[in-house]
Amino acid sequence: ANAPIFGVDTFGRVNVWNKCARKIVGYTLDEVMGKNLVQEFITNEYKDAVSTVLDEAMTGNETANFEFPLITKHGVRIEVLLNATTRRDEQGHVIGVVGIGQDITGRIAQEREYSKLIDTANAPIFGVDTKGSVNVWNQCARKLVGYNTDEVMGHSLVKEFITEDYQASVQAVLDKALDGVETANFEFPLITKAGARIEVLLNATTRRNEHGKVIGVVGIGQDITARLAQEREYSKLIDNANAPIFGVDTFGRVNVWNKCARKIVGYTLDEVMGKNLVQEFIT
Repeated sequence: ANAPIFGVDTFGRVNVWNKCARKIVGYTLDEVMGKNLVQEFITNEYKDAVSTVLDEAMTGNETANFEFPLITKHGVRIEVLLNATTRRDEQGHVIGVVGIGQDITGRIAQEREYSKLIDTANAPIFGVDTKGSVNVWNQCARKLVGYNTDEVMGHSLVKEFITEDYQASVQAVLDKALDGVETANFEFPLITKAGARIEVLLNATTRRNEHGKVIGVVGIGQDITARLAQEREYSKLIDNANAPIFGVDTFGRVNVWNKCARKIVGYTLDEVMGKNLVQEFIT
């Protein structure tokens, strides 16, 4: 088999050690057969956890996708994803456990690099799991919003950090991303630890595991508080100018109509906004 497979008897002693296991871990059959798997080949911090998985399998309770490290003959730590299966004889009596593993050392290294890139990015990045609980909160998010990792991890993003008037719309964006429909350039407010309201422009991206299963959402944000403040100030200056000012969009529909224009022409905002300037107001 092209997967590392090992087995232990009811005393935890190795009695199966296939070619792939020998290749990955480096020990020959003679070096492992009859030895206690946990005591001699598992790192100290995982001895209890691996023993529990083996003990559970001995009672018929099998375990899937258990991650643990093995130490190779050369002292290198490799990460293994294990399925522990009960082994029985022809009468159905438990005679040990067979573990079918997968070397995930490379994948975990990539995940750690990915996490490092996220954490050090110069944009606020957060992530939630399928229940909407925060599981990613990078340095820029911590700096911008003021909450450290311990204060947000596991908490509901929408219920605890989004203003009440935007909770429904933000939840809708997250729900769509969990269904695989991603959203770009969504504006919403966040409340900082100090109680200030900041405006964020968000790209919500579906997050999947190595099997393609949706496991949450990652949001890459941009603080647009200052930009919106400038736009509001610009709009205020236009509206209060002592000259008539109007604007149209690319379809020629009115989208700017200041006080002076209203005073001179007599039409209110409601009467002109969205109307075609040329067709409706020009002789």
